[in-house]
This record gives sequence, structure tokens and C-alpha cells, in this order.
Amino acid sequence: MKKDKQGAPDHRAAAFAEWLQGQLTARGYDLTGPRSGGKSAFANNSGISPSSVTRLLRGDGVSDTRVLALLAAALQVPLGEVLVRAGVLEEAELQAVQHPSPGPRRITPEQAADELGITDDQSRRLFVNMTQTLQRKPPPETGEGHLAEH
Repeated sequence: MKKDKQGAPDHRAAAFAEWLQGQLTARGYDLTGPRSGGKSAFANNSGISPSSVTRLLRGDGVSDTRVLALLAAALQVPLGEVLVRAGVLEEAELQAVQHPSPGPRRITPEQAADELGITDDQSRRLFVNMTQTLQRKPPPETGEGHLAEH
């Protein structure tokens, strides 16, 4: 079994091996013994080398993304799930890639008009002027408007 940086057993690799064994067994690959043929059959069907399949099932871990991509395709499981289970990505990293948080995206009024499909010259000028007016900071409150109310 693969060891972590401190020399302790890598539980993630072991958990991945257990998950993979369950996936292969559920798909009819016989993994009961060294001569059962399930590992070889899966290696042939997936395009993954027999030695890589053995390492994966032994819990040695494989971080080669090409192997994991072949594995995901063969199992018909999303690659992201395989990468997380294999310990290549953390769940939060996968979420950040799949659903990036929108950063501040500033566009000009002209770009906004383009994105909105405003093509008429007069409408564009009106839209740009109105947008620029709305973007200006309001004048500071002086209280003058309140005097007329009293």
C-alpha cells in the first residue's frame, strides 16, 4: 500500500482501491483471485496497462491523469469524481473548476450595448448616455431638499 509523506498508510489510496474494486465487481469483473481474469479483462477493455490496474487495486495509487481519464471513460463515471476519489483533486478544487465564482467583471456601456444586441445608433447613444449617467456617483446629501418639505 502506498504511504503518505509521513510514512503512514495512504488511506485515500486504499479507499480509492476499495471503490474501484466495487465498481469493477458491479460491472461483472471477477477479482476473487490472481487467476480470476477480471483485472486482465478490465485492462484490455479500458486500455489501461495491467500493471496500472494492479497498482490501483492494490492501493498504490496512480496520479497519472491519462490513466484516470481512461478509467473514468471505461467506468462511465465523470472524470472529476475519479480525480477526487484518487486524491488528485480535493472536492473544493473540483467545485471551483466546475463552478468558478464570478469575479468582478467590468464592461463599458458600449460593450454592454453589444452584448444586449443594441445596434440602432440612436438607441445605442441613448443607452450609453443613460448608463454613464447612472454610473456617476450621486451628489452628497446636503439636506436642502428636506427644507422645502417643512
